[in-house]
Amino acid sequence: MSELATLARPYAVATFKRAKETNSTKKWSENLAFMSAVLSNKDISVVIDNPKVNKQALSAFVLDICQGQVNEEAENLLQLLVHNNRLTLVPIIATLFEAYKTEDEGYVDVEVVVAYAFSKEEKPKFASTLEKTLGKKVNMNITVDKSLIGGVLVRAGDRVIDGSIRGQLQHMQKTLQ
Repeated sequence: MSELATLARPYAVATFKRAKETNSTKKWSENLAFMSAVLSNKDISVVIDNPKVNKQALSAFVLDICQGQVNEEAENLLQLLVHNNRLTLVPIIATLFEAYKTEDEGYVDVEVVVAYAFSKEEKPKFASTLEKTLGKKVNMNITVDKSLIGGVLVRAGDRVIDGSIRGQLQHMQKTLQ
C-alpha cells in the first residue's frame, strides 16, 4: 500500500496545486470521488486490468463513462494516468487529495474508537478537547468497539492517542513482563 501511495503522491500533489490555483478544490474533490467510485467497480476493474486492452481504447472507455460527470481537467488527468499505466491509482490519489484539502482548510480527519457511544453533550466537549490537543479543527469519524472495555482510542494521521482501558492493560502487562 505504501508503494502505491508513493506512486500516487505526485499526481495528488499536482492535482491539489492545480485545484488551489483555479480555486476549484470542491469540484476536484467531487471529480476524484466520482472517478474513484467508477474505477473501483469490479466490472470496470476487469477491463482496466486486462493487458490486452490498448491504451487508446482504455482511455476512450474511461472517458466515455465519465463524460458529463467530470470536467475537462479531470479528463486530462484520466488520459495521463492511462498513458502512464497508473489508472488504478485514482482511489489513492483521491484519498491523498482529501488529506491535502483538509490540511489546507485547517482540519484534520480523526478516527475515534469508543467503548460506548457518546451522548449528545459528550461529543462536542470531546471534539473541543481534541481541537485544543491537535491545534486544528477536527472531522470526527466515530466507531464503537466494546472490546476497548472503556475509554477512547484516537487516530489523527500518524498520531495515536490510546486512552482505552484495554490499551492501559496492555501497557501494564508489557511493563510487568
